[in-house]
Amino acid sequence: MEEMVMRCFEIIAAVGMARTCFVQAMESARKGDFEAAEQKMAEGNESLVSGHTAHTDFVQQEAAGDHVEVHLFLVHAEDQLMSAETCKIMAGELIHVYQELAALKNGGNS
Repeated sequence: MEEMVMRCFEIIAAVGMARTCFVQAMESARKGDFEAAEQKMAEGNESLVSGHTAHTDFVQQEAAGDHVEVHLFLVHAEDQLMSAETCKIMAGELIHVYQELAALKNGGNS
């Protein structure tokens, strides 16, 4: 149980960092700093991959026949993982909108 809780917190910490980066990317894009937005998206993606990797360990364990008990920590970790994934998708779309808006403000030259 203790090992599982630690693995869950590994997921929670990684995807929490990812979500923070995605929010910072949106904030940078809103200010017109698309280079910083791109950097934050890349950082966020690295953290998201780390969280996915830790989660995949649980999936592989279950697939190998070693049952993984579902505890509140695992449910929370998976919820946070999905939240970060959604935030990534929305950030990418919003950054694109900000880029188009900036191009329109600059007379279409971007």
